[in-house]
Amino acid sequence: MATEVENKPVAAVVSEEKVEQPAAAAAATATAAAPAATAEKPAATDAAAGGDDKKAASGGDEKPAGAGEGGDAVAAAGEGGEAATSSDAAGAATPAKKEKEVKPTVHKANFEKDVVYLYQFTRTPMLPSISPFCLKVETWLRLAGLKYENIDHKLKLRSKKGQLPFVEVNGEEIADSTIIMKELAQRYDKDLDAALTQEQRNIAHAMISMLENHLIWVVLSWRSKNTEQMLKGYKINLQHALGSRLPNALLSFFFKFQFSRKGAKKVKAQGLGVHKPEEIEEFGRKDLKVLSELLADKPFFFGDEPTTLDCVAFSVLAQIHFILDEVKYGLKEFMQENCPNLVGHVSRIKERCFPDWEDICTKLDLNAHIPKPEPETKENKEGADTEKTAEQEKNESEKELEKDNSNEKTEKKEEKVEKVEENKEKEEAAAAK
Repeated sequence: MATEVENKPVAAVVSEEKVEQPAAAAAATATAAAPAATAEKPAATDAAAGGDDKKAASGGDEKPAGAGEGGDAVAAAGEGGEAATSSDAAGAATPAKKEKEVKPTVHKANFEKDVVYLYQFTRTPMLPSISPFCLKVETWLRLAGLKYENIDHKLKLRSKKGQLPFVEVNGEEIADSTIIMKELAQRYDKDLDAALTQEQRNIAHAMISMLENHLIWVVLSWRSKNTEQMLKGYKINLQHALGSRLPNALLSFFFKFQFSRKGAKKVKAQGLGVHKPEEIEEFGRKDLKVLSELLADKPFFFGDEPTTLDCVAFSVLAQIHFILDEVKYGLKEFMQENCPNLVGHVSRIKERCFPDWEDICTKLDLNAHIPKPEPETKENKEGADTEKTAEQEKNESEKELEKDNSNEKTEKKEEKVEKVEENKEKEEAAAAK
């Protein structure tokens, strides 16, 4: 998210000092103020390069050198009476320097305007992403109808905050799933909660907090303690997921060690990690029960149309529901047996937002939603050309064969005529004797 950095012009500091000067001295003061103001710009440029000050990058709040700053210097010198005229002349004589264009500091340099470039985890054969936050953003983008493209970065990139997911749009990076959705909703007028009452918004906020700050950690606790079951449950191929050529056995060993250690550490820091596994699972069951009672028999949490809460709920519940049946997971069994309406909710969001789900999970295609070039048409054209060529060759060979046949017939006729003539000559010679 863009944060504004306050850069106070140097000339403004000069304006705060009330000094009476003669005309020549005042002109010198005004002339010196302009270069000083120009020297301030690299700070704003550095901030823009670091992605912290987007207004500095676009030149939104900055004034041209020698314009606003020169005006302040004139005001400061103007307190000396006649010196104001001299400083005006000096300010006018100082040429205004153009600001340097700041290049966007994004990974996708050749971006298309208003296309959202999404950086997230790789696909799995069971669901589009094992990160609820990545799945949440992609689901929201599809519900909002925004044009987006996944970047296949092989898990090599992170946002400036060190997170996944993050997006880039029009040369600007936006990190954190909640901030991404908020920024894009405001920028493109895509508020999924526009029709909600204040009471419904309050309920949605409370439920989202429960999902993202409690239920997700229940799931992460299970994953960190059952890493092998997790890999099996989502059919994760570590070579594909990590973009590595190392053997899966070796990758699995390091992944289990590192993921288990880091995951357990995070869960313990959050607070859930101090409890027993059965106690943590009971916490998750209560969360599921609350969600189920709120949904009741409605298609979505607040009626016939999905909202932000539906996006978040789907992204978390999908992590529980889309685990291989062979892998026993208590929360999945509880949801299927006691919260069938939540299972129905997951299916509705899946059908509405991911009609390409099968392609995603079969081909592990990050951009299954983007229409691909039609190779079939090209192949058909090429096939048609091939057929035409074959027909032409066939016709040509037939013609050549006909020619050969006709030539043979002609030669045979000529041979017969020659033989007849030879016979006649022999008969005539015999008669003459």
